[in-house]
Amino acid sequence: MNRCPITYEECGECAYSQRGLRLLNKNLSNLNNFPLTASEQRREALIRAGKISIQGVQPKLSARLSVKKSVFEVADKGGRYILKPQHSTYAELPENESLSMHLADITGLNVPLNGLVYSRDDTLTYFIKRFDRAGKATKLATEDFAQLSGKDRDTKYNSSMEKVIVLIEQHCTFPAVERAKLFRRSLFSFLIGNEDMHLKNFTLIRRKDMIELSPLYDYLNTTIAMQAMGKPLKEIEELALPLKGRKHELTRKDWIDYFGRDRLQLTGKVVDDCLQRFKISVPKWRDLITISFMSDSMKKLYSELVQQRCAVLEL
Repeated sequence: MNRCPITYEECGECAYSQRGLRLLNKNLSNLNNFPLTASEQRREALIRAGKISIQGVQPKLSARLSVKKSVFEVADKGGRYILKPQHSTYAELPENESLSMHLADITGLNVPLNGLVYSRDDTLTYFIKRFDRAGKATKLATEDFAQLSGKDRDTKYNSSMEKVIVLIEQHCTFPAVERAKLFRRSLFSFLIGNEDMHLKNFTLIRRKDMIELSPLYDYLNTTIAMQAMGKPLKEIEELALPLKGRKHELTRKDWIDYFGRDRLQLTGKVVDDCLQRFKISVPKWRDLITISFMSDSMKKLYSELVQQRCAVLEL
């Protein structure tokens, strides 16, 4: 019995479920393998690195979905999807990111359409629909927090979570709403071991007359990716940007009292509602980790880390 790499539901002998295909396009009845191997995708991503507007450590390709051909196609211009192949160094990043984004969706965070697609060599490639596109040709205005701070790729770690709050206050239409979003996203990142939320992974988006935090992107368990490479857990930072001057050994008091209530100025009800949402969601996370597309060893690392982080927050 196969499992759909888009929805994670059982799909019999098919590679994808019909619901998964319809999420991509209501007229899509089949999806052929992406016509490049993982190594070919990495090579093409390197060649095209200067041609797409979304960069980063992971190799990426801009793509469009051809419903007529039932396949994703590389697109230097006009792509509506970003594809990320298997990494040459870190194991199972596409499977990891897909699972992490599914966990975010379960938790009620704002997640674009995403999933996994089979490639020509039967490896899995991660895809996510671009959130900065609307209609047939409209590009929505976005600006990441590195740009807002006058930083670049080399200085994207030179900030703090406290300074992220200041940028939200300065630029968002409804700062109180966005502060609550930041709290939920930050706790989620902590719980799943996403320790690479630097300034370029926070973005504001303008929709009509409103400026707000963009939907999620680049959320994955970087901690277990480094563990799998042999780095001891105690040597891996918990945050990319320090909170209260620290990136290690953060406590429930740091997260709830200092970050949530003091710096973000959230009410007790908002904080409690957020924690309750996680309490409801985490058991569902465990089920999803079990049926995810990661290897058993990576599933074990993921589950153990979530358990440890839940203990810190007393969930």
